[in-house]
Amino acid sequence: MAEHQLPILVVEDDASLREAIGDTLELAGRAYVAVDGGAAALQALAEQAFSIVVSDVRMMPMDGIALLKEIRHRLPHLPVVLMTAYAEVDKAVDAMRSGACDFLLKPFEPAALLAHINKFELPAEVSAGAGVIALDPASRDLFAIAGRVAQTDATVLLTGESGVGKEVVARYIHRHSARRDGPFVAINCAAIPDSLLEATLFGYEKGAFTGAQQAQAGKFEQAQNGTLLLDEVTEMPAGLQAKLLRVLQEREVERVGGKKPVPLNIRIIATSNRDMAEAVKKGVFREDLYYRLNVFPVAIPALRERPQDIAAIARHFVVDHGGRLGRPGVTLSPAAEAALTAYHWPGNVRELENLIQRALILSTGSAITPEHLHLPARAVSAADDAPEPDKTEPAKKADNMKDLEREHILRTLSEVGGSRKAAIERLGISERTLRYKLQQYRDEGYFNG
Repeated sequence: MAEHQLPILVVEDDASLREAIGDTLELAGRAYVAVDGGAAALQALAEQAFSIVVSDVRMMPMDGIALLKEIRHRLPHLPVVLMTAYAEVDKAVDAMRSGACDFLLKPFEPAALLAHINKFELPAEVSAGAGVIALDPASRDLFAIAGRVAQTDATVLLTGESGVGKEVVARYIHRHSARRDGPFVAINCAAIPDSLLEATLFGYEKGAFTGAQQAQAGKFEQAQNGTLLLDEVTEMPAGLQAKLLRVLQEREVERVGGKKPVPLNIRIIATSNRDMAEAVKKGVFREDLYYRLNVFPVAIPALRERPQDIAAIARHFVVDHGGRLGRPGVTLSPAAEAALTAYHWPGNVRELENLIQRALILSTGSAITPEHLHLPARAVSAADDAPEPDKTEPAKKADNMKDLEREHILRTLSEVGGSRKAAIERLGISERTLRYKLQQYRDEGYFNG
């Protein structure tokens, strides 16, 4: 199996065919999970990420069409290929309307199955070297959407909390677009004084103002044949918003002090960490500009909403900053990864990166442990409304990282109904580590499962 390649989900109620498909995938070096029906498939999809679903149509009580519709509701961009021994036109039409990628007519050759998987599955997780880590279903779905809009020239509006990685998504869209060989130009509208923002965006001619000793192309012209990122666009002053609207409408720009418009061939991506509809309502952002930018909105989930990414992103930062700080080979301990996953991350990925840099400085050995993280003592789980712990357990306040780690592991195990496999996937630790921890908790009287 290729590194980072996600497994395939096989849904088939015929045990012999399910086994045969599994053999085909194993021989091809592909990891897979095989289940016997729709309910088990939805449970598996809730517990981990997959690159594609290959499902039978004729199943009871939930058939393949019903499963497909449910997948489209929960994970709209996850590819689904349906298998059927009944070439029924109405079923095929219904399935394609519901979002199936294609049909496989039984019986089929192993090569046909693999060809369909290779054609339709989501690409392997893009490694940190390419700027993206997407293990959680929420982020897999996000980058599937980004990959699709990248194939167009539509204006994209990226929204989300500060620090979620909006520029990372913008660069991903640029890299996967037809403009990938052109420039990617980013400007933070909140970081440049209002008096300089217009000249920075639109450029200026010689003598346009005091100090303009030579003509200068603005960011719009610099992005010609590429992508322009307007970061934090809601921070742009009102007067400049009207000029930006005209540029977007006319697809041409005039430099400050100039009279000759310059035609533009660029793709616009804008970002904001505000509720833009609320900003329009309050009158701080033009409604017409909002609709001009909001052609294809993409909401980026907070880090706490994609917990399966946390440990992987942290490991990337350990390697990246470890090399820069002269600490190559440092790793994160399983307990540290569990503590990171349990934390709420109000500052999102930016906060995680800062914390890892600090931990690399504070740690002296080959592994970062919870004591090096210095997370807030009352760190919370990704779910603010997580159920209260069992009252029969010893009531012990989480006043140190060991207590936090124990409570997080036991709560996760409870949330997945005692499934150790699901708990391992969610916690991002090995089966051996979980087994050791649970035995330790039994000995201490915290666990009797």
